[in-house]
Amino acid sequence: MARNSTIISLSLLVVLAITHISDAQDSPQDFVNAHNAARRQVRVGNIHWDQKLANYARNYLSKYKNSCQMVHSGGPYGENLAWGKPDLTGTAAVKMWVDEKRYYDYKSNSCIGGKECRHYTQVVWRNSVRVGCAKMKCNNNRGTLISCNYEPRGNIIGQRPYDNPLFEVPLSFPESA
Repeated sequence: MARNSTIISLSLLVVLAITHISDAQDSPQDFVNAHNAARRQVRVGNIHWDQKLANYARNYLSKYKNSCQMVHSGGPYGENLAWGKPDLTGTAAVKMWVDEKRYYDYKSNSCIGGKECRHYTQVVWRNSVRVGCAKMKCNNNRGTLISCNYEPRGNIIGQRPYDNPLFEVPLSFPESA
C-alpha cells in the first residue's frame, strides 16, 4: 500500500512539474523576453506587454477553437500567428518566427529564396513597442494556436524593421588644416 502511494505521489509530482514547465513558457513575461532577445540582436528597444492586445488576440482565437485554422484577423494591429501540435508553447512560437531571420535580406529589405520572413520582421519592428499574445488549445486535440498582436503594426511597405549598423554610412569629419 505504501509503495503504491509513493508511486502515485511521484507521478503527480512529475505531472505538476511538466505542467509548470509548459505554463512557464506561456506567461506574458516569457513572450516579452523571447521578443526582446531577438530585438537586442538588432539593437532595437524593448517591447512591452499590453493586456488590451492580449485580450484582442484571445477573443480572436476563440473563433477558431473548433476549426483550429490559422486566419489573420485583418484588424488594426500587427499580427503573428503560429500553430503546433500537440501543445505549442509561447516561446516556441516566437522562436519559429525569429528563425525566419535567415530569410530576411536587410540590403534588399525583402525575404529571399521564396521563403517567409515577415513574422521575424514584425518581432523586431523598431516602432512596435507593445505586444499582447494569447494561446488556445483547439477542440479535439487538433493542436494549439498562438497569436501575438503588435502596436503600432510593423511591416510597413518601404520601411525597414530596424537600422542595421553594418549598412550605415560612416560618419565623416572635416579634415584639420
